[in-house]
Amino acid sequence: MLGKNIRLERLIDRKSRKTVIVPMDHGVSVGPIPGLEDMAKAIDEIANAGANAVLMHKGMVRAGHRGYGKDIGLIVHLSGGTSLSPFPNNRVQVTSVEEAIRLGADGVSVHVNVGSENESEMLQNLGIVAEECNDYGMPLLAMMYARGKKIDNEHDVKYIKHVARIGAELGADIVKTVYTGDKKSFKEVIDGCPVPIVIAGGPKIDSEEDLLRMVEDAMECGAMGVSIGRNIFQADDITAIMKKISKIVHKA
Repeated sequence: MLGKNIRLERLIDRKSRKTVIVPMDHGVSVGPIPGLEDMAKAIDEIANAGANAVLMHKGMVRAGHRGYGKDIGLIVHLSGGTSLSPFPNNRVQVTSVEEAIRLGADGVSVHVNVGSENESEMLQNLGIVAEECNDYGMPLLAMMYARGKKIDNEHDVKYIKHVARIGAELGADIVKTVYTGDKKSFKEVIDGCPVPIVIAGGPKIDSEEDLLRMVEDAMECGAMGVSIGRNIFQADDITAIMKKISKIVHKA
């Protein structure tokens, strides 16, 4: 586990043992949305603003992940699917742990939508990737969501504590999932998941106050940190919001 532990230290703050991850993998699912038209510029802003890690697809790493500015942890996303599909909740594996290693990744991530049409394939993929990650000493972040025809509320604690537990059961080192909306219910999610949890930011939140309150509440419940994309890279002032979120996460 030495290699995995060394790589994990590149994704978290060594003092606080917490993390601020900025996912920037949206180009596959919804295209070059505002904030991600120029990936090199966006990554540079995120790195200089103090994020611990960015998360992206393999092609964007090749297109110029670093080589300039401040260094930052790198998570390569292994899953893909688009909003144009007749089954937009489905995800398939689009690259390998080996390729992520060749690209210099410090971690990899897999996306699972529990309740979707190809849930079984995504669960199988997560389990297999977890084994490969252990073989190579690669940290694995599992993005675990409740999405499908039977899911009436994607933030309901009965679903979220289930999907978070699935991520841990199948071998993830860190689980990413949504905040349930209140501290009492989210504490159930934390208590039922034996591996660290980071919360997703979700769609752009209109109120900065609501965003920061969500982060603060999740951290008070025992979250390891956040994995927030659009609410950071689409902010009017990326540096300012990064500093506010980092202060809450790391208690700096």
